[in-house]
Amino acid sequence: MTASDIRALEPKALWNCFAELNAVPRPSKREERVVGFVLGFAARHGLDAQLDTAGNVIIKKPASADRIGHPTVIMQAHLDMVHKAGDGVKFDFDKQGIDMWVDGDWVRARGTTLGADNGLGVAAILAVLAAQDLPHPPIEALFTLDEEQGMGGALGLQPGLLTGKTMLNLDSEEDDTFTIGCAGGIDTLGSFEYTEVAHDSAAPVVAIQITGLRGGHSGLQIHEGRANANKLMTRLLSACGEDVVALSTMRGGSARNAIPAQCVAQVVILDEARFMECFEREAAGIREEFRLIEPGLSIVAAPVNVESASVQTMSAEHQRALVFAMQAVVNGVYRMSPVVPGLVEASSNFSTIALGGGKAEWSSLQRSSVESSKADVARAFRAPFELIGAKVKSGDPYPGWSPSAESAILDKMKKIYRELFGHEVKVGACHAGLECGVISIAYPGLDMISFGPNIHEAHSEKECASISSTQKFWKLLTATLADL
Repeated sequence: MTASDIRALEPKALWNCFAELNAVPRPSKREERVVGFVLGFAARHGLDAQLDTAGNVIIKKPASADRIGHPTVIMQAHLDMVHKAGDGVKFDFDKQGIDMWVDGDWVRARGTTLGADNGLGVAAILAVLAAQDLPHPPIEALFTLDEEQGMGGALGLQPGLLTGKTMLNLDSEEDDTFTIGCAGGIDTLGSFEYTEVAHDSAAPVVAIQITGLRGGHSGLQIHEGRANANKLMTRLLSACGEDVVALSTMRGGSARNAIPAQCVAQVVILDEARFMECFEREAAGIREEFRLIEPGLSIVAAPVNVESASVQTMSAEHQRALVFAMQAVVNGVYRMSPVVPGLVEASSNFSTIALGGGKAEWSSLQRSSVESSKADVARAFRAPFELIGAKVKSGDPYPGWSPSAESAILDKMKKIYRELFGHEVKVGACHAGLECGVISIAYPGLDMISFGPNIHEAHSEKECASISSTQKFWKLLTATLADL
């Protein structure tokens, strides 16, 4: 099946909105085009729309005839998506729409992220706004910006624009679970200026390439033990040592909230015999350790056809310091929750690294459902870099969302779910950033719940969305609106 078949899927109203949305580039911090698309959608359907000072879009729709006088409900999703292409895939996210196709029960993209996170939530809201035959209370549709790069839209949301006291967040990725709590997060960014050394010998230049990793969401998949390409590259460099390889460039990772799936480093080989021994031994160990969870892992060292005289590398002293610091930084699960069994409380992801020309820059994201441990894991990530004199700074933190034992919308939706599907729904918290906690700063006291269809491998080029699950999600959403 081809992309045109997406529009034939049921529910057609939702999938048509998703197809239109995915034709519009919508990277974080550059959402002007998708904002224009949403405003145009509102105008075409005769709906009141406005922008707040942060650029968030609010669209209001009156109640259907049988729900006039009922309390207003807020429906919320974020407009931006993670733009990531697979190894070797050439794709211009600023000009091209997502190339989708149907694979059995799954909608996928060809070589890139699909944008189901949070495009299916946005599409569901648009479909509700456009519908003429759905019963629903008065609706305030809130479309936020910049969720994937720091929740800037939610952090800038103005008080007083929304009147609803109940909010449906449509940004969850498991159709049998209601989410009522999430982790907060903080970015830790760093830079390190180093001395460069020119090589005028005939030493060979090699590109070490780590590719084929699963990557994935740095919150939802952090507990699975997936390999981090930046950490694996650091491990190889450390095993070889600065007297065997001189580091020239290094590029790894693609997004702050994605586990790095690839990393490439260019090095000058100072001792060929020792390099082959150290590299092969360490690479073999990595392959064996990750053979079950990372079946696509590839680690190769390929010659580079350049004159070594033109290659600048880090000084041995600075290389040793930076590689050791990168090896020491915390990455992965930091602490499991003692309160919620199986829930990651705190974690860290060494997200991106760009090194060359006398400067290294990196990003990371620490998450926790507890504010004190969020600060602790961020300090743990900072410490090795600060010890070598690197410049380290923190981005704007965003709070978590604390679960509430008393929630009218949770009780109502549990009942609706049971009646629709014949079994109980799961209720829990997730180790990912949802905007609910941030929105509650501007609108304290909101009764909030998050739900959505099954989306697998978000934040990676393997992202896919279940068709049957999306149908289930739509059925639950429309039944909930009809009961509010």
